[in-house]
Amino acid sequence: MAVSGKDFVKLARKHVGERYVLGTLVPKDNWEWKGPWDCAEFTSWLVYQVSQQLYGCDDNSGSPSSADAYTGFWGRDVKKIGIRISVDQAARTRGAFVLRAPLPGAIGHIVVSDGEGGTIEAHSSRRGVIEAELSQRIWDTGILIPGIQYEEEDPVEFTEPKTVVLRMTRPPMKGSIVRKVQRVLLEKGFDPGPLDGSYGALTRAAVLAFQSTRGLVVDGEVGKQTARALGVILPPRQDESE
Repeated sequence: MAVSGKDFVKLARKHVGERYVLGTLVPKDNWEWKGPWDCAEFTSWLVYQVSQQLYGCDDNSGSPSSADAYTGFWGRDVKKIGIRISVDQAARTRGAFVLRAPLPGAIGHIVVSDGEGGTIEAHSSRRGVIEAELSQRIWDTGILIPGIQYEEEDPVEFTEPKTVVLRMTRPPMKGSIVRKVQRVLLEKGFDPGPLDGSYGALTRAAVLAFQSTRGLVVDGEVGKQTARALGVILPPRQDESE
């Protein structure tokens, strides 16, 4: 019997409210697993439970009980064996996955789309597995799993973040808002390196450490939730080149 993207959503919703632990290893062949999860382990477990195939793991031909899932492996697989779609299309496709790929030295994030602009995701240690929204967040691509039947729902509104999201880029993001974040991190006991207004590796490491202690998504990026936890107001995106 053919399986569909709706099966991912139906199964994911059964686990809302369960615990999150960054870096946990989930046996993909354990139907009775009730957590803890991290984001990639959750989505790879969904894929295996619904389709009996490993995806987004270190070794997709290995043992499902010990295969290690990671957002970087999801990024690898969408280039080699997956089906890449736009985030807009993923937002209206029930059971599509949506990836923010990890930058070097960091982790990304991955969620399953409910087809109505929402998500089910293993979010963070503070919030666990939740239902949330795709809009106002940074994403790189939507993903369809080979062999799964998908149906697009009615168009939904998907909007990019209204404010700057501070992250490592080449060349690095610079400006007064970066310096402000660095200063606040230092005040809170997280060393961002020189207070030079440049979002480099040391600043990202301080953000990662701060996010981990606050139970946030540990991605090294300063978006809405991390900025709120820091007590920093991010500027509108049109000021991103400040």
